[in-house]
Amino acid sequence: MRICYCFAFFLILNFCSATAQPPLEYPATSNLSTTWANTEIPHHSVYFADGSMVRAILLRGSLGPKFSCGFFCNGTCTSYLFAVFIVQTNSTGGIVLPDSGFPQIVWSANRDHPVSYGAILNLTETGELVLQDVDASTVWTTNTSGKSVAGLNLTDDGNLVLFDVNSSVVWQSFDHPTDSLVLGQKLFQGQQLIPSVSSTNWTTQKGLFSLQVTDKGLFAYVGSNQHQAYYSVFVNDTNKGRRYVRLLNGSLSLFILSAEPSDPYEMTEIPRAPSVQYIKLMPDGHLKVFEWQAIVWLVVADLFKSFLEGCKNPLACGRNALCSGNQQCRCLDYFSAVDYQKPKMDCINPLTYCDTTQIQYWPLLENVTYFNIIADMEKVDVETCKQACVNNCSCTAAIFQYGSNSSSGDCFLPDELFTMMIVSFTMMIVNSDTIHRNISAFIKVHAPYSNPYLNISSTAFLIFTLVGFLFPLGVIGFLIYKVHKPRRTTQMEEEPISELPGMPSRFPYEELKTATENFNKKLGEGGFGAVFEGTLEDGSKIAVKCLEGLGPVNKSFIAEVRSIGSIHHVNLVRLRGFCAWKSQRFLVYEYMSNGSLDRWIYHGDREHELEWECRKKIILDVAKGLAYLHDDCRQKIIHLDIKPQNILLDSDFNAKVSDFGLSKLIDRNQTQVMTTMRGTPGYLAPEWLSSVITEKVDVYGFGIVLLEMLCARKNFDLSQPQESRNLLGVLQKCWEQETLQDMVDKYSEEMQAHGSEVVEMMKVASWCLQYDFMRRPSMSTVVKVLEGVMTVEPSLDYNFTDPRMQNTTVEVEKDMTPLLASVLSGPR
Repeated sequence: MRICYCFAFFLILNFCSATAQPPLEYPATSNLSTTWANTEIPHHSVYFADGSMVRAILLRGSLGPKFSCGFFCNGTCTSYLFAVFIVQTNSTGGIVLPDSGFPQIVWSANRDHPVSYGAILNLTETGELVLQDVDASTVWTTNTSGKSVAGLNLTDDGNLVLFDVNSSVVWQSFDHPTDSLVLGQKLFQGQQLIPSVSSTNWTTQKGLFSLQVTDKGLFAYVGSNQHQAYYSVFVNDTNKGRRYVRLLNGSLSLFILSAEPSDPYEMTEIPRAPSVQYIKLMPDGHLKVFEWQAIVWLVVADLFKSFLEGCKNPLACGRNALCSGNQQCRCLDYFSAVDYQKPKMDCINPLTYCDTTQIQYWPLLENVTYFNIIADMEKVDVETCKQACVNNCSCTAAIFQYGSNSSSGDCFLPDELFTMMIVSFTMMIVNSDTIHRNISAFIKVHAPYSNPYLNISSTAFLIFTLVGFLFPLGVIGFLIYKVHKPRRTTQMEEEPISELPGMPSRFPYEELKTATENFNKKLGEGGFGAVFEGTLEDGSKIAVKCLEGLGPVNKSFIAEVRSIGSIHHVNLVRLRGFCAWKSQRFLVYEYMSNGSLDRWIYHGDREHELEWECRKKIILDVAKGLAYLHDDCRQKIIHLDIKPQNILLDSDFNAKVSDFGLSKLIDRNQTQVMTTMRGTPGYLAPEWLSSVITEKVDVYGFGIVLLEMLCARKNFDLSQPQESRNLLGVLQKCWEQETLQDMVDKYSEEMQAHGSEVVEMMKVASWCLQYDFMRRPSMSTVVKVLEGVMTVEPSLDYNFTDPRMQNTTVEVEKDMTPLLASVLSGPR
């Protein structure tokens, strides 16, 4: 096995540098007692155009796509993996930056527990490879201490190896696959590939799908218990031996005995690779073959495509749903959709399958088929199949499949019921003969208790008995209601919460109390309550928003959860969950360490001056977030309160829109909506006076925020001379006198140096601030202008001021945000 090269040099951002240093010598091995830090070390960090970054430790080979290992991050680089990845190298061994072909991760040690900047990887003197986060906690280890490890090696085929003095393998990454196989790698019985599901900044959550080899063959599974197979290669051989599948150049081959170079038991052909190739199990269950061609990675094959097309896909309509025709979805009887706006609805029955106090109903479905191909019971009758499901409280359905004889068939007992497909009949091909397979599905559901055998007289007796018993209780209840009405109102606030569809995670109150150290570290307060910093048991930081009040708070709470509980976008603050405890309401968000935008943009208040490039990035981020809300959600969301306090910044100054307490959801076919005035004076669009609003009120608020960022002052500033207190009035005057340059942040030399660009950006703000909302651009158009795809409308109306909207004290209505001075500028 060839020894790896310690990576110590590669290209610094420039593709060709006149002052390029000569290549450095690479040590032959990585010895014991070696430590690598995840920090900015010259010649060890390379940034790619897609936002990813590698901080390499080992690099195998030069000139072409080669394997390397080290720290990897993507997106905002707030979390890192220790991984093996494929990068493009040059003749001197440096990592280059092609137009495409970004790093491809093929193995990672800690994908479920990413580490932070400053984490340490240590090959200890006892022979153990240990990954520690910045708080010194051990995140991952090879557990090889005392096993005579002599060094660390990265092989030509991408295997990370700990070897002993005899060059024998003590530990290797090939024994711990994640979601990929590289050429030559084996997936043994007992191992599995599990894809990751993308979150806001990272891919850390394990998905529903898996690929593994068992004593019965090769299977692709779906479900949390991973026993429902949508792809299979069955093995009929009774010989004992450790089975495995291996990715070869030209095939994915299944060997039932470790007997290469003999022919495989089963072989799936794939295009032969002239260069590097690997397969990856994707979050949607597809098994794709990636290949390096010229300067780009291409998908050259999708091995499971035919098994996941249309209604055959286990998740075509989500759980407990029926799929027919052109992927038309509907819920099973007694089930309701979590969100009817989504094609993959996921349907639920709110009652537990193990509740024996309720009768089980068995709606019969015929002319259906189910993807699962592994029977739980064979050669049984239908009643035996049903009874087996009754006796198993985790069973959700009894699916009985039989041929010409209904007294003997295969029984499937899934503990999760995914999409069923409606067909006239199901055909299976066995030995080239066509055999019709009939399927009957009995769905286990629960309903309130009833007895169909009660006769009329007994029913009447029961009714009179209940009335006689409940009437005095009703009188007592009415008296309690009159005496304790306020308390009742408070407790009723909890009622609508459990009925909200598509809810995010619900946190126990005690967990939030512990995470926030009894709500001790306040980040700020404003609006409906305070925000506290917290840390969950997994180490992730959160911001907990505590809502205070009664009716208005509950409306704000429900609006916020409904608005962002089920949507995800990199420029929207992620709502991780909520808590409803007695009459209190808590919203749990991702933690944004640089707080809100207002602490960074106003001269005299800002902690540090933002450079022009950073301001442009923030402006584009906010525009993208709003464009997503307006145009890309299935139900249009109008934020209604765009202001700097509701724009949060993470550690890398990526901007995210937050605080959806006033948001309004409207249908796609609605062009406008009636609502009472809500929001913050100074950021309210003129049409609020008519109470008829569209998403263009957000465009107006964005225009005000944009103008404040460019001028480093508030929209209305009493510290300014009388004629300059209203920023919109200043803008109107400067347009008339053609002196927009005078409005550029005069306290920033860098902004002054980019004055012409800033003036062009003021034109974007002016377009957003048009008095007639019909003349304002959509946020999608704003994004295109900011990205240089479109230009600003040339004929703008420069009359930005409306005396009715200036210096107006707006009364606080029942469902309007109290006009409190926001101090939410700390991290949250």
